[in-house]
Amino acid sequence: MITVFPSNPGARFPGTQKGVALVMVLWILLLITISTGAYTLMARMDQLEAHTVISGTRARLAAEAGLNFAVLALRDPDEMNRWVPDGRPYAMFYEDVQVEIQVTDERGKIDINSANEETLIRLLTGNGLAEDDAVYLAAAMLDWNDIDEIERANGAELSAYESAGLDVGPGNRPFIMVEEILQVLGMPFDLYKTIEPGITVFSESGLPDPAYAPKEALLAIEGMTEEDALNFIEERQSQDAMDGAGVALPNGQVAMARGRGLTYSVLAKATLPNGVWDQIEATVRLGATGDGRPFKVLRWREGFHH
Repeated sequence: MITVFPSNPGARFPGTQKGVALVMVLWILLLITISTGAYTLMARMDQLEAHTVISGTRARLAAEAGLNFAVLALRDPDEMNRWVPDGRPYAMFYEDVQVEIQVTDERGKIDINSANEETLIRLLTGNGLAEDDAVYLAAAMLDWNDIDEIERANGAELSAYESAGLDVGPGNRPFIMVEEILQVLGMPFDLYKTIEPGITVFSESGLPDPAYAPKEALLAIEGMTEEDALNFIEERQSQDAMDGAGVALPNGQVAMARGRGLTYSVLAKATLPNGVWDQIEATVRLGATGDGRPFKVLRWREGFHH
């Protein structure tokens, strides 16, 4: 059999041309499929991101609504309806969002600018610090917020900070915010996180008012154990009204609410039906402000994980 080759070396058989064309079409279809899939995935991710942002925004706004509702409830002229600011939980619905709110009167906390050394030692030891360490840390706290540069016994002034390799010494002024005690020589972060719910710079009281005090502050009362504090809080929060008969401390003292305070810490957590949540913590002082608001924000914390 004689095979005849085309005289043109660049020529191709019709079947070969069709095969090349088919491969090119398949490659083009594959690229189109990949591109379409990538765009679809990006659109889905953008949709999910937008949904998360919207849900987070709704939760944040609902938490802020809870804060404003708490202020309204604290100003209620009817004592039977007025919220009790001793940390007990309250719940409300803002549209379809569940909001949980806790309010604590700052009088129930220990003002770290007013507490004496003995109270600070009990606060620190009651919340887990060894007594020897508590003696030094309490003295260092007092040296930080006094106005002189004279180092008290077991305390710490500038020279002690320099010896520890720190460039910044004590403030030698009152604490402006509770977070500043992290600058005190020897203050562990974990200990700060433990005692933070029980301390303040707004009450001007060196001792906690047990009618409102959280557990962390109650442990600074002489003779109070953690079990005593928890039992006391449970009994206190079982009362419905602020003018109740009062609850007895382990030492026999009766803790009774005394009038309305001015400064409160409010924790508001909002949870959407889809599980997304956010919360805010604010310390507010009641009373009209220059901009017409019924309260002034003294401290604000946000940015919690959803």
